[in-house]
Order: sequence, then structure tokens, then C-alpha cells
Amino acid sequence: MPQTQLEARINTLKQHLKEENDILYEVVESFRELDKIAYKLGFLSQEQSYATRLSWWPMISVLGLYSAGKSTFINHYLGQELQRTGTQAVDDKFTVICYSGDEAVKILPGIALDADPRFPFYQISRDIAEITTKTGQRTDAYLQLKTCSSEQLRGKILIDSPGFDADNQRNSTLHIAQHIIDLSDLVMVFFDARHPEPGAMRDTLTHLVSETIERPDSNKFMYILNQMDITARDDNPEEVVASWQRSLAQAGLTAGRFYRVYSPEVCLPIEDPKTRERIDKKCQADLEEIQNRMKQVGVERAYRVIGILENTAKDIEHHIVPRLRNLVQSWKSQVFWTEMVLGVFIVVLAASWFGMTSISLKVFDLQNPVNLWIFGGVLITVSAFLHLKICKWAANSILKKLQCEKEINEDTREGLMRAFRKNTTSPRALFIGLINEPVGWGNRMHKRIGNILGNVNSYVQKLNDQFTNPSGKATDKPASSPKTEEDAPATVA
Repeated sequence: MPQTQLEARINTLKQHLKEENDILYEVVESFRELDKIAYKLGFLSQEQSYATRLSWWPMISVLGLYSAGKSTFINHYLGQELQRTGTQAVDDKFTVICYSGDEAVKILPGIALDADPRFPFYQISRDIAEITTKTGQRTDAYLQLKTCSSEQLRGKILIDSPGFDADNQRNSTLHIAQHIIDLSDLVMVFFDARHPEPGAMRDTLTHLVSETIERPDSNKFMYILNQMDITARDDNPEEVVASWQRSLAQAGLTAGRFYRVYSPEVCLPIEDPKTRERIDKKCQADLEEIQNRMKQVGVERAYRVIGILENTAKDIEHHIVPRLRNLVQSWKSQVFWTEMVLGVFIVVLAASWFGMTSISLKVFDLQNPVNLWIFGGVLITVSAFLHLKICKWAANSILKKLQCEKEINEDTREGLMRAFRKNTTSPRALFIGLINEPVGWGNRMHKRIGNILGNVNSYVQKLNDQFTNPSGKATDKPASSPKTEEDAPATVA
């Protein structure tokens, strides 16, 4: 039997992870166990998998306001002039930068990302199309792929974002940025030290700061105050930092720290030796800390993936199944009361008709067994027909309400609607009174979820053993660790 596209993609992923980190190879199998549970529930279609909803490769995203020096920082990090730079917004696309052994830089259109399941923007065109129906812009207007031979990129993906200042594309830009943030292992948010009072950019600060501090993975965000060399003229770095801290405090960020950096290649000349030494010392210390954090994304990625597995399993058990159970109960209740009202109406109507026409049931001669069977068959058929119609009407009514809910994300909404349809098919509608649990859920599934959560603890312990030795006992050989960017595959597989 030929492999499906999903199976081929999963097998390719498993082959890559088996060479890089055998723990994550086992995690893929646990994700596939969750897939089977979701298939039973109807929450996922056969072409979907939880394993394909996250990036298995370390991802670093660079976000920020326009002219904050994002591209300059990337060029400095890579050691080559890859991204265009300027005082105004020069990049209007999200650029996915990945390693290539070819010295020549290649720029590929957005379809290279949209159609390739190995990259984080697989099938993002569907989401873009929903947002840009009026403008008719395509994926290529928002995304591009660049290759780079810098060894700093080996084994990781770097994403550069456009400045958040283009009102005509703001909605789609923020939507894509949110998609990036969800997938990234490290999110670096850049601010411009030359503009300590953002003013009109406060709404953008809300998206970059306010909506991130409440996230459970908020520790993956780094806030970087770039182009600090501008403070050398007045020797006032503390004042600039304090000004930005006030701005971010208004956006809700009252804790944490700023990393203060600038790019040596494009910095202003600092004449005073003491000022230059002090600012340069702070810059180099923060740059070193940032780059060390970037080197650790492979390790953080492993823990993040295991964390996503745990959260997904708990989400199925504690949110999806209870919500689906409530939807089914609402459907049953709506069908019951509708049929009660309809039944009373039919009884009253029949009684009135018989009373007005002076016709009784004797006219049907129900004493005759043949007539009795015919009458019973017609009654059952009509009742079943009306029952199925009412069940379908009630299900569609609930689906319309579910489709209008804004509190849940698109994937969850689609999954709940798909699972609810599976629970309201005609065979189940005929025996609606016997339904107590969503289809596919029971003690067996509950135990399978418990086994997966048990495996999560095992995965974390194995991962800890690669980096820690609490007992301090000598080992025969050094603990293995996931491959870093120096020994990871040359290209994204």
C-alpha cells in the first residue's frame, strides 16, 4: 500500500530525528498516539497530525519596530551582508533564512515555504487568503526564503520580520508574526534606542509586548534595545533605557531586562575613550549573552517539543473532550425540547381535527393485524423522519454558533466542528437517548492519555540525564547530547 503524503512526511522527520536526537524520535511516536486518539474523536482528519503542527528544527525569530536595526544585527551575526539595511523600512516581507552549502545567496519566492512541509510556513497561504480577500495579495507578497552559507545558521532557522509600521498590511503582518511566535524557540524583540518615545507606535507595542507577557512560554522572549551607540553623544544610556522601560511598563511589561547592543560595523564614532570603553563593554557582554542563548535553541527546542506533547495530551483530556461532551449534551437537549414542543403541537392538532370532523381511529380498522402493522410502520417512519430532521437542524444550529465563537483558535474550532459532526450522524441520531460520551472516548482512551503523560516524564528525565549529573558520580563516558548547529545536518531535511 503506497504511503500517504502525511506518512512520508512523518517518516522523513523520524529519520532525521533518529540521527540527531533519539529522544525526540520517541516523542514523534507519542504524537502519533495522540493522532490516533484524535482520529477516533474526529478532532483530526486522516490528513492531519499533531506532529506537523510544530517546528522540529530550532527556530529563532527577529521581530521589532521599523528601523530598529534587526537586519543589521542579523548581518553582524551571520558575518555577511545578507539583509538590506537602512534608516527607513527596507524589508516588507518575512524572510526565512536557512543554511546552504552554496556560497551564492539564493532568494526563493513564498511558494517555496508554503508548499514545503519541512518549513514553518507550510500552507500558510490559506490563512493569508482569509485576511487579504479584499487586496488579493498572494503569499509571495509576504514571504520569501533566503539561503546562506554562514556556519552560524547550520542546524537552525532564522526568521527576519518586516517592521510593524505598514498600516495597509498590518493585520496580515501581525497574523503571520503570531504564527512565527507560536513556533519559535527564541523570539528577539528589537527596539530603537534613537526613538525612546514611540508615541504612534504604542498599538504595535501592544502586539509585541502586552500579548506576550501572559504566554506560558514568555521566557523565550528577549527584549533588545539596539543602536545604543547613539547614547554616546550625551553619555546617557541609563536615561534612554529608563525611557523605554516606562513605555513598556505602559504596555504591561514591568519586569525583566533590556539587552543593550549596537553593531560595531555601523556604529557612530565615540571620541571619548572612557565612554567608548564603558558602552562597548556593556554591548559586548550583552551580545555574548544573546549569542549564547541563540546557541542553546537546540536544547530549548527539545524541551519545548516535549512540553507541547504534554500540553496537547492535557488539552485533549481537559478541554477538547469536555467541550465536545457539552456540545453533544446541548444537541440532545435541543432535540428533546424541540420534539416535546412538536409532539404537544401534533397531539393538540390531531385532537382538534378529530373533534371537528367527528372521525375516530375506528375508521382505520386497527383491529385488523395488517392495518395495525401498516399504521405502525407509517407512524414509525414519519416519526423517524421528523426525528432525523430535527437532529440535523439542531446540529446545524450549534455548528453555526460554534463557527462564530472568537475565543478559540481556528484549528480548535475546525477540530470541534469536525468531531461534533461525527457525533451527530444519522445512526447516532436514531439512538440519541443512549449517547453519554463523545464517540471514540472512554476509559481505554483515558488510559492511553495517561500513558502518554507518563512517557512525558520519562522523556524529560532522559533529556536531563544528557546535561546533568546531580549525584556527581563518575560515568564511563560523557553524557550524550543533542547535536548542536556545528554537527547538525547541513540543510533542513
